Amino acid sequence: MTQQNNSNVDLVIFDWDGTVMDSIGRIVSSMQAAAGLTGLVVPSSYAVKQIIGLSLDPAFAVLFPDTNTTQRAQLFEHYRDHYTIYDTTPTPLFAGVEQVLKALAEQNILLAVATGKARKGLDRMFAETGLADYFVTSRCADEAQSKPHPDMLLQISQQLDIKPANAIMVGDTSHDMKMAQSIAMPRVGVTHGVHGAEVLSQFQPKAIIDDLPSLLSHI
Repeated sequence: MTQQNNSNVDLVIFDWDGTVMDSIGRIVSSMQAAAGLTGLVVPSSYAVKQIIGLSLDPAFAVLFPDTNTTQRAQLFEHYRDHYTIYDTTPTPLFAGVEQVLKALAEQNILLAVATGKARKGLDRMFAETGLADYFVTSRCADEAQSKPHPDMLLQISQQLDIKPANAIMVGDTSHDMKMAQSIAMPRVGVTHGVHGAEVLSQFQPKAIIDDLPSLLSHI
């Protein structure tokens, strides 16, 4: 049943890793495995978590600044293979995800994804979770500049002809908050992913929530 949308929110854009899907553990273990297989110093779990949300090239530049082109190509291959084939760390959806998407869609609010994943990776997650039909569009790491640049959000807003002020970005990292803040797009930080309230609050979010169902009270 479709409900009337009484807010000025026409669009909600979700980050994926750490916001919709609890994939942080697999990202960390896959990045550490890739480093070891490439013969590099294995980064700490904390260090890897800080680059979640970035595209892989800038993530590698942060974690492995002294690597050359060949090493980065090896890192990419090892990371991709470990994440998609060898790593069995569970990547469940966070509690209440589909409930929230359904409730927003019933209010005629458009939904989108802005993610550091590559298109193949996001499409694979859409297929595995069955959530693709909720989202009218998405932007991935190989289609836009990396977070925290607002390119993904600008592309989505322009495609849907919705002003940034009438959208909300929902994410779990400083990268999500910073890219939305830079174009004056309202934002909601969620603490069940990488960054906690202390970090997220630095970007003046509309709200900080501990779980996605709480988002509905801020729309």
